[in-house]
Amino acid sequence: MASEYVIELTDENFEADILSSEIPALVDFWAEWCMPCKMLAPTIDELARDNAGKIKVGKLDTDSARKTAMKFGINAIPTVILFKNGQMVKKLVGLQQKADLQAAVNAALG
Repeated sequence: MASEYVIELTDENFEADILSSEIPALVDFWAEWCMPCKMLAPTIDELARDNAGKIKVGKLDTDSARKTAMKFGINAIPTVILFKNGQMVKKLVGLQQKADLQAAVNAALG
């Protein structure tokens, strides 16, 4: 699993941990077999650590949480979605640079 700052998400806990979050939430939709997902993992960990207390960061394995992945139209991974007040505010598909992800976080934090 990821770092201590990253929540492991499932179909069962997604709504409570992400959609009901009082602070913005960044979710990495990934799969074990996805090489770009593995390449993105350290960046997600860094973002979680750097923004601890300001945002929630979670990882959702699309193979084991298909219902949630389908709900948000995940058809390519990695996909990173930023949520604020239970709503999707930014969706980034493919391998992303840390600066681009941090810029999305900063915009959500306002």
